[in-house]
Amino acid sequence: MMGYALSFTTMKKGRYVTFLPSYGAEMRGGTANCTVVISDEEIASPIASAPEAIVIMNTPSLVKFQNRVKSGGTFFINSSQVQKRIFRKDVEICRIPVAEMAEKLGNIRVANMVMLGAFLKKTKLLPLDALSGELINILPQRHHRLIDLNKKALNLGFEYEV
Repeated sequence: MMGYALSFTTMKKGRYVTFLPSYGAEMRGGTANCTVVISDEEIASPIASAPEAIVIMNTPSLVKFQNRVKSGGTFFINSSQVQKRIFRKDVEICRIPVAEMAEKLGNIRVANMVMLGAFLKKTKLLPLDALSGELINILPQRHHRLIDLNKKALNLGFEYEV
């Protein structure tokens, strides 16, 4: 959902975007992931072999993906779930307790939106209100009742000092 929301909103803002999700058995607690490439120019490949930033929501994802981030890149880590240390000295590490923050909002399932808010603040890829304004187009109609909660989660993450 994070990758889709970022991709959709960035595309609506006129930039080139690719979105490459990985679905399957991974969604049951493993390393589900997606790659988002954003550019001001046409994108030749949707694969990002050395991304500038990576969002890590659980320990298996940290183990699998930590060596793929380019030197000088940024890790966004759900510190509520990931206790394992990163030993790389060539990356910036932003630890955000997104699961705890989402629980304070009453729904752990918005942890991804908390993380996305923190990600947007740090990267400045999009204005927060641009993404908030697109939630009505991003979320399926059956989830429109959750738009306000998702906006609160985005704001909470954006307000967090990373």
